[in-house]
Amino acid sequence: MSDTIYSVSQLNREAKRLLATHFMTVQVMGEISNLSMPSSGHIYFTLKDAQAQIRCAMFKGQMHRMHFKPGNGNQVVVTAQVSLYEPRGDYQLVVEHMEEAGDGALRLAFERLKNKLLLEGLFEESRKKELPLIPKQIGVITSPSGAAIHDILTVLKRRFPAIPVLIYPVAVQGEPAKFEIAQALATANHQQLVDVIILARGGGSLEDLWAFNEEIVARAIAASHIPVISGVGHEVDVTIADFVADLRAATPSAAAEHAVPHQSEWLGTFNAFERELAQQIRRTLLQQAQHLNWLNKALQQQHPGQKLQRNAQRLDELEQRINQAMQHKLHDCKQQLAIGDNKLKQWQPTDRITRHQQRLGFFQQRLERAMNVKLAKLKSRQAAIGQTLHAISPLATLDRGYAIVQRLDDQSIIKSTSQLAIGDRLVNRFARGRVLSEVREVLDD
Repeated sequence: MSDTIYSVSQLNREAKRLLATHFMTVQVMGEISNLSMPSSGHIYFTLKDAQAQIRCAMFKGQMHRMHFKPGNGNQVVVTAQVSLYEPRGDYQLVVEHMEEAGDGALRLAFERLKNKLLLEGLFEESRKKELPLIPKQIGVITSPSGAAIHDILTVLKRRFPAIPVLIYPVAVQGEPAKFEIAQALATANHQQLVDVIILARGGGSLEDLWAFNEEIVARAIAASHIPVISGVGHEVDVTIADFVADLRAATPSAAAEHAVPHQSEWLGTFNAFERELAQQIRRTLLQQAQHLNWLNKALQQQHPGQKLQRNAQRLDELEQRINQAMQHKLHDCKQQLAIGDNKLKQWQPTDRITRHQQRLGFFQQRLERAMNVKLAKLKSRQAAIGQTLHAISPLATLDRGYAIVQRLDDQSIIKSTSQLAIGDRLVNRFARGRVLSEVREVLDD
């Protein structure tokens, strides 16, 4: 027995402290009675069951969190601080939140599952997948007869009608709904026909939306390799599916808005790309035309016909020099002959003159023959050089039915089928004209 003597207020204060310290926040279920709603905006009532009752107070600042209007006889679940009203010494609950008994049980289950999955990391941003920029096909898991599917299809048609939609019909309310939704998610991932999934239904009560608070649905969303957009209920409705999904939308229509971009934005981008590509093509064609012109000039300079013309000119020059040399030689011989003739006339040796005349004629014939032979050899050599130059000319090769094959892109000469690939574009140059072709098949001999 303590020697301390408490005043009434001290005792009530200590009792209030002990109650608050021991119980912290509690949840209590019971029936409302003796409800009072004074002008202050606070409410006071008694919470009772078959065996007991307790006074309760709920202050105005907490009222906005209620989704219903309380009344006598309502079965409710309150979240409250255990306290004591010191002036009267009344043991009471200071209520922070109140729900109808049915919803209260559901919300309790909601919070338990939410905390469990939160600890497992299923709500982490790091595990959420990015949505595709432009989906190839969109999957929609919802009721085929509800308003949500109509809203989704309307938005998708308005924003990007070219993207196809695949509907996975499921029940969105009742006991079988959670199994159908989980199975639809598994089917979509197995088929791999879509690259984003919209999971949606219209608004409703907490009980109506409960299929989207089931653990089997949450884990099916988390296991999905395809990004999932959750569009369940109205903006104020929040489900476990919203936390696990890769993106939470406030409504089914908003989910559709997130799933696809507006086509006008992409049309503008595509038009800009088209203009840039056209400019790049024009620049490339101009550069290639300039390069081709340079190659033609270089080819003309290296053309065998140019070399043949230079050699022919040199041959003409040599022929002129030979003719001049022969003329000089002939002139010298004539001069020597004249000198000999003069000497002969001086000495008048008739026999010697006759012999020398014969010998001179012989030498003259030999000289003429030698000159003719030399000229014939030179002309033959000239013809042979011309034929050789013509034979090694690409033009002569083309005249015999051959063609020069070049790759269109880089103008490289094709010497073997190993240089070719299916789809290569080629330029085939003949003796007269060129042909553009494309490789369809490569045959190795």
